[in-house]
Amino acid sequence: MKETEKISEDEYLTCERRHVFFVLMGVAGFFGAFTYSIRGGIFCNAQTANFVLFAMALGNAQWKHALYFLVPMSAYFLGAVLSEALPNSIKKLQFIRWDTLFILIEMIVVVFLGLLPESAPVQISQVAINFICSMQYNTFRQARSVPMATTFCTNHWRQVAIAMTKAIRHRDAAYLPRMTQHLCMLLVFVVGGVLSTILCNLFLGKAIFAALIPLMIVFIDLLYADLKREKGALGRIPHGH
Repeated sequence: MKETEKISEDEYLTCERRHVFFVLMGVAGFFGAFTYSIRGGIFCNAQTANFVLFAMALGNAQWKHALYFLVPMSAYFLGAVLSEALPNSIKKLQFIRWDTLFILIEMIVVVFLGLLPESAPVQISQVAINFICSMQYNTFRQARSVPMATTFCTNHWRQVAIAMTKAIRHRDAAYLPRMTQHLCMLLVFVVGGVLSTILCNLFLGKAIFAALIPLMIVFIDLLYADLKREKGALGRIPHGH
């Protein structure tokens, strides 16, 4: 019996539901296309590329250029630190969960970025999205006990290959639901990127306001759970933390 079948539905918090992860993955796809299309031609959802470029700059003795990459890398690092340190303090308030508060913070950052003039340095958007993507990745870790990254695609693509191979090798369709979950995460990421590209072509930096719609839906869902549906479970820790 699979691990996800051993745990009853009531054991999962709203912040662990699949639809929350799907929405956040779509938003991440939107962010990725946003920064690449109109904010400096880079991806801010993860840091592998920045570390590669940092290493290349060092190898070429481009010291100032190398220092430039420490800015987004540090922003990502700080986001992970804060998202790890703050939940306990928020939990003591017994009002809302950190997951819910983070979505509100993410929405505030989106509004800030949408209000920036086109003449503003692209580094502002890059650092801000590095920061919130790090926090999102570290906050939302498992969808119903299945590890899920909500800001990048590499592991999802790997998990699709693993599940497909096991399903064929063992002639067991039980692996297909997990493969489908990871495929859906990839799909919504691509959809988010497509929408972002279209809107950026039309509205430039104001396009990021569109990300407020899915984020607001998730925020309302999580807030209702904190205040009503899961009011007595504010101290419960999501799986994977």
